[in-house]
Amino acid sequence: MVNQKATAKTAEKPIADLNEQQQQWCRDSRWDFSDLKALFLNCTLKKSPEQSHTDGLIAIAAAIMEKNGVTVETLRPVDYDIATGVYPDMTEQGWANDDWPMIFNKVEAADILVLTTPIWLGEKSSVCTQAIERLYANSHILNPAGQYAYYGRVGGCLITGNEDGAKHCAMNILYSLQHLGYTIPPQADAAWLGEAGPGPSYLDAGSGGPENDFTNRNTTFMTWNLLHMARMIKDAGGIPAHGNQRSQWDAGCRFDYSNPEYR
Repeated sequence: MVNQKATAKTAEKPIADLNEQQQQWCRDSRWDFSDLKALFLNCTLKKSPEQSHTDGLIAIAAAIMEKNGVTVETLRPVDYDIATGVYPDMTEQGWANDDWPMIFNKVEAADILVLTTPIWLGEKSSVCTQAIERLYANSHILNPAGQYAYYGRVGGCLITGNEDGAKHCAMNILYSLQHLGYTIPPQADAAWLGEAGPGPSYLDAGSGGPENDFTNRNTTFMTWNLLHMARMIKDAGGIPAHGNQRSQWDAGCRFDYSNPEYR
């Protein structure tokens, strides 16, 4: 059951003020992305409507996507009653409630998934770890071609914090996504790190975050690479289903030699 109290609260999403180069690339695009859907999972520890600095970074990528006709949704897993575990529906394992099946429906409908997280003690948030564990719980599901569920989808990540660890978090997140079946395009991560220790966070006045050229560039490149890869895969009808079909492997078919018992 969806946590009604959580869904009743709506965070005020920051609106990105795209710079001239970002706007120009949107105007000059010759690709049609209007049939694509993107889902951002903001793995902040803050429930809505409390301000999330990670939302500020999401806003840039989301604005570029929306200007190109992509349907974009952002949600905070912490707003929902998500059980801990690695089964698709943990109510079947004794938990009273589990909102993950509803969230997975959104994951399944998205061509692009972006996991976003703050940094705590040099690591991604506990909420992000839980989200990846629950994604893993659904990874055994097969698509119509007999491949794992996430084949044909692309993934990326965004990270914010006031301490080191952005690349470490990105390595873990992107490895996890590709292991589950997502395609990771070139330069599929971006981050902003404030001064080490206590100090302003991304959206705080004087942080320099929204104006940081390095972060803006990497976020922009990540967004376009996600769009291009999703477009290429969708136009190709997905990842070719040869040599990677769990359905055929389980049936005894091996791709290097004939199997008279599988037709």
